Amino acid sequence: MSVEDVIRLDDRGLRAWDQHDVEGFVALFDDNAEWADVSMPQPMRGKEAFRQYMQVWFTAFPDMKARMVNRVVSEDAVATEVAFDGTHNGPLQGPPGTTAIPPTGKKVNGKGVYFAKVRNGKIVEYRSFPDMAGTLMQLGLMPSPGS
Repeated sequence: MSVEDVIRLDDRGLRAWDQHDVEGFVALFDDNAEWADVSMPQPMRGKEAFRQYMQVWFTAFPDMKARMVNRVVSEDAVATEVAFDGTHNGPLQGPPGTTAIPPTGKKVNGKGVYFAKVRNGKIVEYRSFPDMAGTLMQLGLMPSPGS
């Protein structure tokens, strides 16, 4: 793929997150893709797992808006720094087996980074690093440094 093709693929993914378009985002992945998220104990495999992960975020932050902050692109990969704003108006489910965090009604300005490897126009490997500590501090569920 060209750098421009990878940028277009990444733009489609960012737009899908911003619009809460689960199916649009999941369609960008190869059928055998793996998604490892730093907040999850095991990598996710399969589009159904990807759908469930996304739905957790959209349920917890139904007004979430995402945007790109910075991006580095090659012919087969993209690394993107993202930011999101949202209000915690729904339960936030953690990894399987954990209790959901009830809605706090607090606004959050979240951050994160992801790395995607691309082959034949699809994402084949995805690594995401949401700033869960920062998000939990803003929700009042984790002490801020120095407090």
